[in-house]
Amino acid sequence: MTRIDEQTNPAVATTHGAWPRVKVAFSGPRAVGFLEEADRPLQRGEVRYRTLFSGISAGTELTMYRDTNPYLHKRWDTRQRLFVSDPRHESIAYPVTAGYEEIGEVVEVGPGARNLLGSRVYGTWGHRTVHIGTAKYAREHILPPDVDPLFGIFSHIGAIALNGVLDASIRLGETVAVFGLGVVGQLVAQLAKLSGAEVIGVDLVPLRLETARRLGIAHTLDAGGGAVAEQIKRLTGDRGADVCIEASGAAAALHEAIRAAAYSSKVVALGFFQGAAQSLYLGEEFHHNRINLVCSQISGLAPDLQHRWDRARLVRTFMALAAQGKVALRPLITHLLPAAEAPRLFQLLDERPAEVLQAVLDFREGIPAALVTPLAEQAPPAPL
Repeated sequence: MTRIDEQTNPAVATTHGAWPRVKVAFSGPRAVGFLEEADRPLQRGEVRYRTLFSGISAGTELTMYRDTNPYLHKRWDTRQRLFVSDPRHESIAYPVTAGYEEIGEVVEVGPGARNLLGSRVYGTWGHRTVHIGTAKYAREHILPPDVDPLFGIFSHIGAIALNGVLDASIRLGETVAVFGLGVVGQLVAQLAKLSGAEVIGVDLVPLRLETARRLGIAHTLDAGGGAVAEQIKRLTGDRGADVCIEASGAAAALHEAIRAAAYSSKVVALGFFQGAAQSLYLGEEFHHNRINLVCSQISGLAPDLQHRWDRARLVRTFMALAAQGKVALRPLITHLLPAAEAPRLFQLLDERPAEVLQAVLDFREGIPAALVTPLAEQAPPAPL
């Protein structure tokens, strides 16, 4: 067993000593806390990470925070691939571990995991101070030492954006309209531009529109002014966008994306919609313009790509583009705060989303013990 100890790197020692092993969790709707986690020795082929940074997802994570995620209220039947009403056996119950965009440093290696100590590894392990993973996973997710470590928190969200662009099947010279310029939409817009498209960005929030312009999206439309589809038709000689990608999860935006699309063209639904789609009128442009509506979701790829692409390739490709400077990530980070500020950051994202793009938790100083619920005081998990 080999580890970086406090004599080698004092900053790492806080994770193994003064700072407890802690995760950020939702104890209930809009309730964020810090739970102590049990520790164990490393097994053969395992490594221990000290988390450096963890990004907050303003989509999926907020559905857990707000208690709107279907997994909290229904059971996902994996055999039938259906959500089933089963009040006693929901798929997920509080407390819910938060987070899926992390980067950490390997601070301890088990037998058979040599040559990884000190490596920076990106991936998905939740908002937690320490994580144990396999050496195989670590070797496949090493961030080059000359790349900004904050880029590591974009590996998952970047793969989601890239998957959406692949689902869009963009061709050189086409016009792509991106509805929703949050973090996913900003990445989609940049990737669509890299694919050779003329990109139009649509949003209601000045911060997002200005960020898109600074990142090279020449056409940005403020949806607050209305008539977005009409504006896109004018910009394209009344044809409409060749592809529209909806990245906000708002039914009204999806309807406007359908309205803005050219006849017999494609709309990619990339957002995570919550509740009933009250603003979606499928008997109008969707029906009369023969719109092809496609869902893009990270657990799968387009059928015609599955023999060549998988999730690992999505991640590798996106991270390579980021490392080469072909996708701008730093300008998307608007808030970088100590991990102990997680409750405040979630509240900000929930109540004042127009002020935030990417929020990041800094785990380098750990979590003060006074904020942590010890193992002995935690209630057992609810039966599923």
